[in-house]
Amino acid sequence: MASLDDLPPLREALAAHGLMAKKSFGQHFLLDLNITRKIARLAQVGAGDRVIEVGPGPGGLTRALLETGAQVTAVEKDERFRPLLEEVAAASGALSLVLGDALTVDEAAMAEGGPAHVVSNLPYNVGTPLLIKWLTGPWTPASLTLMFQREVARRITARPGDADYGRLGVISQATCEAAIVMDVPARAFTPPPKVDSAVVRLTPRADRPEPRRLDALQKVTAAAFGQRRKMLRASLKGIGGEAVIASAGLDPQARAETVDVAGFLRLADAWLASR
Repeated sequence: MASLDDLPPLREALAAHGLMAKKSFGQHFLLDLNITRKIARLAQVGAGDRVIEVGPGPGGLTRALLETGAQVTAVEKDERFRPLLEEVAAASGALSLVLGDALTVDEAAMAEGGPAHVVSNLPYNVGTPLLIKWLTGPWTPASLTLMFQREVARRITARPGDADYGRLGVISQATCEAAIVMDVPARAFTPPPKVDSAVVRLTPRADRPEPRRLDALQKVTAAAFGQRRKMLRASLKGIGGEAVIASAGLDPQARAETVDVAGFLRLADAWLASR
């Protein structure tokens, strides 16, 4: 019976199938198994764990995840990779392939009602929408270990007063403990992107906001950061203005980038109470 060790190197596999990265899908292949194995270690997954991977492409990270003994479900939109990934599935016996759009798939069904970790080198063009889906949707991952453009990684982990602090950071940190755990230079990819990347590790918080509060948080952060250079009394005028700000114990002359996550959660509570 074939095993992962019997598979050809990734570059050979790509050449054998005549595959190249497709720019329209935001594809950049990570072929260095030393890097993919490090990401798998950072994900802290092992034998018996269920992992969902989005955008496996040629399967570099997929192979590293399978080496840990995890059961992997890979969601791939690009049909060109089906034969290559089916070879990996046959060799491992622990890979399920789902051909579809990760923005619309049902992760809860793939996890079969149990916990699942999301580990992915995300396609650049859908990374942020996918993260928001996992942070705010009905299904909550056990953990997320995700590669983004370095700029996006900084936005996820930024603190009040940082230039990158904004709505994405507030939602990420209200729902998870978030940290950059690895930097990956552009030259590590084939073809190299124009920017460096970073791996972010997110672990859901025990005090994660319940759905109604999370919806309110999304609404107040959209208003506040939609006009981030304005004072809160102006940017939040359409959702209650100074009355809501006062109820949250915040300064109406403050700007969104100076308000911490706890302050935005109080704003969400105040807006809910005012309705």
